[in-house]
Amino acid sequence: MRKTIIITLLFAFFGNAIYATPPRPSRYHLLFDSSWKFFLGDDTSASKTVFNDNSWRLLDLPHDWSIEGEFKKDAPTGGGGGYLPTGIGWYRKEFMLPSSVRGKQVSIQFDGVYMNSEVWINGHYLGKRPNGYISFVYDLTPYLIKGKNTLAVRVDNSEQPNSRWYSGSGIYRHVWLNITNPVHIAQWGTYIATPNVDSSSAAVAIKTKIENNSREISNDRLSIPHCSYKHHRTVC
Repeated sequence: MRKTIIITLLFAFFGNAIYATPPRPSRYHLLFDSSWKFFLGDDTSASKTVFNDNSWRLLDLPHDWSIEGEFKKDAPTGGGGGYLPTGIGWYRKEFMLPSSVRGKQVSIQFDGVYMNSEVWINGHYLGKRPNGYISFVYDLTPYLIKGKNTLAVRVDNSEQPNSRWYSGSGIYRHVWLNITNPVHIAQWGTYIATPNVDSSSAAVAIKTKIENNSREISNDRLSIPHCSYKHHRTVC
């Protein structure tokens, strides 16, 4: 069962920060850049879990294979692409998760892949992202297995020219593994605005989206402090 709740909070804010004892983390945002395998070329069987990638290059992200190529005046990218090669490339990564992750929500976040990226986890197709500049997230939870898991990413930047400036090719920004409880603040689920501002104070409006990815109705309550401005400090 998946349920989304929008919580709106309006409080007065001025000057001093609000200090509180930090709670135990319920969300982990883990850098996932190390120990990827890379192959420049196309092999449709590389999306499968059982695949021999021993001859592939081992590298850490971010990675741009175009800048590693030769400059050619007749390159399809033209001047906008720096007269460098593009093409198709594959990335694979094997990883294991501790037993403590069982029952958690696990997702993979790509900050940027140029372009036409397709992603698989343990042979299951997660989707395609044509745009090369925007970040995106896939839920891994239903497909994770005990022991070794395999991510595969196909990147197709072969259709040229497709940019007015140099874009590079590959997973050129960071990758993150996000781990949360089934009931959690949604990815990019917090919106903050200041509808009223003057020289002495500001009203801050916060909207937060809460997701329930469990199969049960949750009775968890979100404690929201009431804050006001008094004697040149913020009180909650």
